[in-house]
Amino acid sequence: MYAILDIETTGGKFNEEGITEIAIYKFDGHTTVDQFISLVNPEKPIQEFVVKLTGINNKMLKNAPKFYEVAKRIIEITSDCILVAHNTTFDYRILSTEFDRLGYDFNRNTLCTVELSQKLILDQPSYSLGKLIRSLGIPMTDRHRASGDALATVQLFKLLLEKDTNKTIIQSSIKYFDRRNQKQKLRTLIEEIPTIQGVFYVHDKEGKVIYLGKGKNIKAEVNNLFLKETRRAIKIQERAQTISFDKTGNELFTRLKHSIELETLLPKFNFKKKQKTTTQDFNNDDFIIIEKGREVEENAIILIENNEVFGYGYTSLNYQENKLDILKAVLTPIENKIQAKTIVKNYINKFKIQKIIRL
Repeated sequence: MYAILDIETTGGKFNEEGITEIAIYKFDGHTTVDQFISLVNPEKPIQEFVVKLTGINNKMLKNAPKFYEVAKRIIEITSDCILVAHNTTFDYRILSTEFDRLGYDFNRNTLCTVELSQKLILDQPSYSLGKLIRSLGIPMTDRHRASGDALATVQLFKLLLEKDTNKTIIQSSIKYFDRRNQKQKLRTLIEEIPTIQGVFYVHDKEGKVIYLGKGKNIKAEVNNLFLKETRRAIKIQERAQTISFDKTGNELFTRLKHSIELETLLPKFNFKKKQKTTTQDFNNDDFIIIEKGREVEENAIILIENNEVFGYGYTSLNYQENKLDILKAVLTPIENKIQAKTIVKNYINKFKIQKIIRL
């Protein structure tokens, strides 16, 4: 579970700043499950340049709650969560400083979307939040306000989760400030898995993916895996520490993602089957496949370019789909073109595609 946040401050000397606004979105890796947004009375004046930047002035904060009045809510919504922010060092320092003033030891594990973007979205001219999301075609409102910036960070983090195809970069980037043992005991594996179509990853105590599964109902698939009594299933059960999952939204993406990631991740306990490949070309060299996305009004996109599968991903905006340079930045590129082409070609031959746009 993640707590994606943004904080606006008064400005001023290091560690003397006060919070003027805070927004926190509790995110389960797929959807926002809780949120907290509030102006905060910092009990000190705001620097003039900050007023011009954020639009928040001293008069607006006169009747806002003071930090000690919202502290309990912040603790509750971030409990058992990894804090995520764009430049987490700043937001985490500000929060910790405010709690220190109350005599409370606020410790949370953190992830920084600046650092993750530099690892997963290469060759960007700038990794500032505003410029980065603009280049990726992510919509943004209320720039330099806590809620607007936090919502944009949620969308950016969703994309980063998609692009972390090896399922290792984000996990290895967590900074463990709360001193908890990384080898946390899993309370309930099956109960945390929803009844959705997608793929799931069984991780060992070191975070490595040891088994990759898929299904129209991944909760049922995980349950079946843990009911089996074969030697292989028992070894998986003994080593399983956590389970993560990705919702796919449709059968084509389930097959494509599962096949590609089997080759990328090489899970120890998956059967290694030799994949049959096709030599047939598509009927068109350049086109876009549009299938049902994970949520309402979201599309699942596959881009075919020069009769090869360029990449796949999700979008809910028409202009992302209509502008090829933006679309390519949003999609996750595919390395094994032959394998991907085989999966897509076989699917097209057997099933009806929701929509195809020829370029």
